Amino acid sequence: MARPDFEEAVQEVVAGLPPGAVATYGEVAAEAGFPGAARAVGNFLRRSAGLPWWRVVGAGGRLVPGGEEEQAQRLRAEGVPFTAAGKVAPSALGRTR
Repeated sequence: MARPDFEEAVQEVVAGLPPGAVATYGEVAAEAGFPGAARAVGNFLRRSAGLPWWRVVGAGGRLVPGGEEEQAQRLRAEGVPFTAAGKVAPSALGRTR
């Protein structure tokens, strides 16, 4: 089970992502002060409600398995560009502020 300080830090980072911003799980983990905890970020977001989870993607712009359609729709509505392969465009990655 994740420590509460981890969850609070991740929640703060993800809640602070403005519309059109996209971060990877690894970037969120590092910004929260827990580098290397990308999988833990994904697990936390999977069970958390009320956070803009769709603004967090896998390395290389991969969308959430099983939730690709909804995530892509939400990101496109915020103006995030995609590649022909259906991943977030590299130019959009790392736009966390």
